[in-house]
Amino acid sequence: MTDAANAADALFRSLTGEAPIGTWSAPGRVNLIGEHTDYNDGFVLPFAIQQRTHVALGIRPDAGIRVASTFASEPVTVPLAELDALFPGRRETVPEWAAYALGVAWALLRAAGVNPESVPGVDLAIASDVPIGAGLSSSAAIEGATATALNDTWNLGQDAVALARIGRTAENEAVGAPTGIMDQMASMLGREDAAIFLDCRTLETQIVDLGFADAGLQLVVIDTGVKHSHATGGYGERRAACERGAAIMGVEALRDLSVTDLPRAEQLMDDVTFRRVRHVVTENQRVLDSVHALRTDGPRAIGDLLRASHASMRDDFEISVPELDTAVDAAMSAGAIGARMTGGGFGGAAIALVDRDRVDDVRNAAIDAFSASGFTAPTVFTVVPSAGAGRES
Repeated sequence: MTDAANAADALFRSLTGEAPIGTWSAPGRVNLIGEHTDYNDGFVLPFAIQQRTHVALGIRPDAGIRVASTFASEPVTVPLAELDALFPGRRETVPEWAAYALGVAWALLRAAGVNPESVPGVDLAIASDVPIGAGLSSSAAIEGATATALNDTWNLGQDAVALARIGRTAENEAVGAPTGIMDQMASMLGREDAAIFLDCRTLETQIVDLGFADAGLQLVVIDTGVKHSHATGGYGERRAACERGAAIMGVEALRDLSVTDLPRAEQLMDDVTFRRVRHVVTENQRVLDSVHALRTDGPRAIGDLLRASHASMRDDFEISVPELDTAVDAAMSAGAIGARMTGGGFGGAAIALVDRDRVDDVRNAAIDAFSASGFTAPTVFTVVPSAGAGRES
């Protein structure tokens, strides 16, 4: 068992005095390319990583749900019958960390059309080694592990895509973060050594082999330590700008525009709205180009696309921060094939595709560059494309 799995098991035993009936886990994710395209019905190319959230579960003698976490001092208990009253209207009455797990329970029962009184109460103990606030989707990992555990325990028969939808509902309505479905789909459907090419409109997926190991490459994460939150204003403002741009162009979503539509869009929109639209439209094209490049020429062919993605997020979508730009510049100066910020922005992490023998060079360059800029030292580590959510024991 991993440290996080052991921690979830130990927390459960300290909470209840008993062993859990099982443990489930779900991974965080890295989005290789395709940022802020998901809620615009566009294309994304994430992959699940080896860092995971673990949930140890047991049955309660009453009809309540109790959630505990290694990153919170006190558990939270709610009667299952009160979940409908809690979400979305009274979500502020529980801590945000607990709203992720409780929101999944609420959304799962609602989606399955099940009366809360017909399922047993449960205790959940949560532990994770997915960095929080780094843009690696620690939230989707909590949602995926919780949804998988409850779906199995309550015999609700929801498939992986349905559980991804349930996770998104929890994040949107129970937590109040206006995110798309990319993170949950990656966490549920991840495959070893592969990315998930996802059409966020249809939820159709294709497996795209990455071939990092065969090409002698590693994917390095540079966690800036600058925390971000999807529930704060910047993310919502970007989403509103995208919706405004789609309305101006008379389309359902920005997914329906192509690069050839941008000159007309520029004539119709104010500068800020246009630049937000330009990022999404060109980023969608970069995802399609990356999938083609990976399938025809291999992972070394996507470096320019990664760099262009970062420039677009920095200049058009304006979601980078100085620490992220420093991380990307340092990685490139140390010989990375390509680098970009990943995740929702306003903090979090950058990724760099690096020759295996240059990983230490990139790590040292990032640490030196942060020191020279007066920033707190970043955390630098590698990630491996890994399997999605499932039962561990």
